[in-house]
Amino acid sequence: MKRFLSLFVSVFAMFIVVTTAYAQKTTTPGCQNLPSESQLRQLLIQAQDVNKPIGGLFDGKRMWAAVVNRDGVVCAFNTSTGDATQVWPGSQAIAKSKAYTANAFSLDDLPLSTARLYTFTQPGHSLASLGQSNLFNPQFLAPPSGQDGGEGSIAGGLIFFGGGVPLYRNGKIIGALGVSGDTACADHEIAKRVRDLANLNPPGGALADDIVYSGPDAPSVFAHPVCLNTYRNGTKIGSEAPATYPFVSPVAP
Repeated sequence: MKRFLSLFVSVFAMFIVVTTAYAQKTTTPGCQNLPSESQLRQLLIQAQDVNKPIGGLFDGKRMWAAVVNRDGVVCAFNTSTGDATQVWPGSQAIAKSKAYTANAFSLDDLPLSTARLYTFTQPGHSLASLGQSNLFNPQFLAPPSGQDGGEGSIAGGLIFFGGGVPLYRNGKIIGALGVSGDTACADHEIAKRVRDLANLNPPGGALADDIVYSGPDAPSVFAHPVCLNTYRNGTKIGSEAPATYPFVSPVAP
């Protein structure tokens, strides 16, 4: 009897710990109006079939996504695949950093996707050193099995290419989404589709902070380079130019 009672107490204690952790995980302040882990996967899958093609290497089918609240706290993250090892492992940190960045530099009346920060942050431009101001904390990475991973924490990190978009409800910014796992251009395409499917667009609409390309579009301080196999809203834009090398005259023997 005592053994049974001891076992019962142990199981009950474990139940309390698990349910308490679950309650804490699901009640992180500022996360209640943002997509959950399961919703993120469903949105990523749905986004693959909206206004195709997506372009890039995988047509946006191998993605990490992360959501942060207005404080920059990680609320949820997930992959578009059931097997997270089939998405680039490095993309988890990039997705979380993109979410943090889009939230950090957007306001109620100024949505600023990470794609639009590209030119400002290049050498010789006004925000060239911005990337060193808040580095990503690798402590907040989850293994493929998904435990931990920084939920309820600020992972930080700043990324200045396509894939991060701020999220809005009733005209107010409530956080941001980061997507990574393909080219930066395909990442942006999936991110804006996920935001639109979740009804979390900025006041100016789904394309208020859409990607602007250097070359195909008019010159802009918000310009972003064209990637491999680039599409925007289902229309082919072009492809990244191959590397060129300066001609070197052969040296006479």
